Order: sequence, then structure tokens, then C-alpha cells
Amino acid sequence: MTGPAAPPEEGGERRLHVLTPLRRAWVPIAATAGVVAQQGERAQEWALALPVWLRLLTLGGAVLVFGTYGFLSWWFTHYAVTATELRIRTGLVFRRTAHIRLDRIQAIDVTRPLLARVAGVAALRLDVVGTEEKDELAFLAERDAVALRAELLARAAGFAPAEATALGEAPERELLRVPVRDLVVSLLLSLDVWAALAAGLGGPVLVWALSSNPWAALAALLPLLGAAWKGTAARFLTGYDWRVAESPDGLRLDHGLLDRAHETVPPGRVQTVRIVEPLLWRRRGWVRVELAVAGSKNGVLVPVATRAAAHALTARVLPGADPRALAFVPAPRGGSRWVVPVWWKGYGLAVSEELFAARRGRLCRRTEIVPHAKVQSVRRTQGPWERVCGVADLHVDTGAGNTVTARLRGSDEAAALLRAQAVRSRTSRAAARPDRWMT
Repeated sequence: MTGPAAPPEEGGERRLHVLTPLRRAWVPIAATAGVVAQQGERAQEWALALPVWLRLLTLGGAVLVFGTYGFLSWWFTHYAVTATELRIRTGLVFRRTAHIRLDRIQAIDVTRPLLARVAGVAALRLDVVGTEEKDELAFLAERDAVALRAELLARAAGFAPAEATALGEAPERELLRVPVRDLVVSLLLSLDVWAALAAGLGGPVLVWALSSNPWAALAALLPLLGAAWKGTAARFLTGYDWRVAESPDGLRLDHGLLDRAHETVPPGRVQTVRIVEPLLWRRRGWVRVELAVAGSKNGVLVPVATRAAAHALTARVLPGADPRALAFVPAPRGGSRWVVPVWWKGYGLAVSEELFAARRGRLCRRTEIVPHAKVQSVRRTQGPWERVCGVADLHVDTGAGNTVTARLRGSDEAAALLRAQAVRSRTSRAAARPDRWMT
């Protein structure tokens, strides 16, 4: 009986999974299909004018060319893990080498699209500080992808190469699982879902009635159906079996029905937490928790949960913070009602020793929470009409390019908040722990 395979040599180049050429071949196939579709009737006439044997020969040649492209692109793609970086070399004609410093890695997601799950392969997507797009290793065998992810995270945490390889996947403890029934009911109680369905179904009918042109209705139908799909069925497929677990490398998110994703919320990198309470959810006490994470595009922590569970998860991603202790002060009645009639009642502000929080909205209430240590700058703005009414807005900017605004505060109150928040942010940053993996 053979033992486990020996780990790759330190710095040695490795290849992707042997099924990767099948994925790479779809690039020229899609390009060719687009050209043929653009030509339309001319391409059909040209194909019908050829003998059957020549059509088959052309098809076989195209398959050979596409297959060769996929194989060569796979053959010239390598990756290597050294003591300080992950190096990815790609390119068939133009070579590209990405040097990803391990200490700059923020999160590593394991994604398993439907066909990849059938084939037993997975992709690694890396969030790196200072980059807009994620670098990707697609595809690896599922077992190799999980092992490589664990090795990279361990090295990013400062473990020696031998220790990082031996540690394996960090243990985890499940914190929350979203029942399918709750997910379905939450979508049915979402006004934006019904708005997407109404636009997707009613828009083309309206275009047809006004223009009497079925082609114009079809042209309007396709993008509207795409938007309706994204706002309804796609949300269900993405949120299916949503699970949140705690591990030494952060909070882990597993979700998806067709395409399964394994994401990580990195510790210490969460800049803002947004708690969304749609109107029809409030009777059930449900909320959605969204995140702004520096260097990452992981935007949802949990699609639907009870308010108590959401506050518990918020305390996990913002250590030491207690959102339940926030006492919101509404916007002052005097000038606010003249600046924003009716809706001024939806604005509120809460400041604690650890957090700055602003609330807005009446139909769909949104509460944004920022730790003082994550505040990069504070601004006070006041338009002409706001000056007349004696109110001002206070803006708090974070490292994720996100801004939290406390609207319609009294002018004197906003000026005092500006000075106090600058002091709180400076002292909190000085006392904050460094952002490290597995600490």
C-alpha cells in the first residue's frame, strides 16, 4: 500500500490539472462562434456551398486547432511556491509572470463550478492587497486545491515551509447555516425581487404594445430577463445552503447549488459591516449582512439571518465590538424635515467606544458600522439649503474605498463630531492589533 504523495520541491514548478486544456479551448471556440453569428446568412450560405466531406474536414480541423491551443496554453502555464511568493507563469505568445507576495495575500477562495464539480476539479482565486482583479489557478484537483490553499495561508501567517505543508487545512467550527426555506421566503418577501420580475415580464409586453414590433419586444426581453434572472433565481442558486464557519484563518463561507464557492473573510480586513432590513422582513426579525473588505470582493456575509445571529456574526468580524449596545440618535426634527421631508425620520447616528454607525432608509433600513481604527478620513459637508436649515453631513471614509455618511446632524453637533472622530480614529489605530493570519 502506497503512502501519501511527497510534497513538491520547494520552489519547483507545478502544472495545473490535465483537464484544464478543455477549459482553455473554449476561448477560441467562443470567438469563432461570435464571428459566425455576426455573419449570419453569409456563413450559412458558405457552409451549404461546401461538399459534406469538406464540411467534416473543416470541423475536424477546427477541433484540432482549438484542442492544440488549449493544450499549449496549459503546457506553458506553471506555478511555484517559494518561501516568500507564489509565482504564476502564463502565456502562449506573450509571456506573463505574476509574483504574488505571500504576506500580501488577503483571502483565497476555492470555487467549484458545476462541470468542475462533476470532473472533481476546483479553482483557486486569490485576493491580494493593491490589485483590482483576482489572480486565479484553474483548475486543480479538489484535494490539491484545498491543500495548496492551506499551505499558502499557513505561509502567509509566517509558518516555515515544512510546517506550512504539514499543517494542512485548519479546523473549523460551524456558526450558522441558512435553511433553504428561509432563503426562499426571504426572496418572496423582497420588493426588489418582485420589481425585477415585473420589469422582466412586463417590459417586453409594453414595448410590443407600443411598437407592434415583435423584434423590438425580443430585443427588450433578453436584457430584462437577464436582470430578472440575476435578481431572483441567481440569488437563490448563490445563497443555497449558505454556511458560515469559524477557523483560525477567518470566517469561512460555503454556498451555492450549481457553482459551489468556498470563500474566506480575512481577519482584521473588514472595514465596514452593513445590516440591511427590508420592510417585509422586519416582522420576522430577519436581516442581511454585507461587508466591505479591503483587497477583497467578498460582499455578503449572510443572505438572511435573525437579528441576533447577525449581531453575533458582526461581533466575530469586528472583534471587541457589540452592535447591540449601539443607541441611535435620530436626526433633529427642526431643520432635517425641510431638507428631506418625510424620509428624515430614517436617519440616525450612534457612536460607541469602538464603533461609528449610521442608519438610513425607512422602507429598506440600512445600518453601516465602522470600527474607529478603520477610519481613514473624516469630512463635514454642508450645502446652501442645509446651512439655512442648520444641518450638515458627516462622512467617514474607510480603507475599502467605502464612505459611511451620517446625514442631517445639527451644524454644531457635526463640527463637534468631526473633531471627536478624528481623535478616536487616531487613538484606535495606535492601539489596534496588526492584521495577521491565524492569530
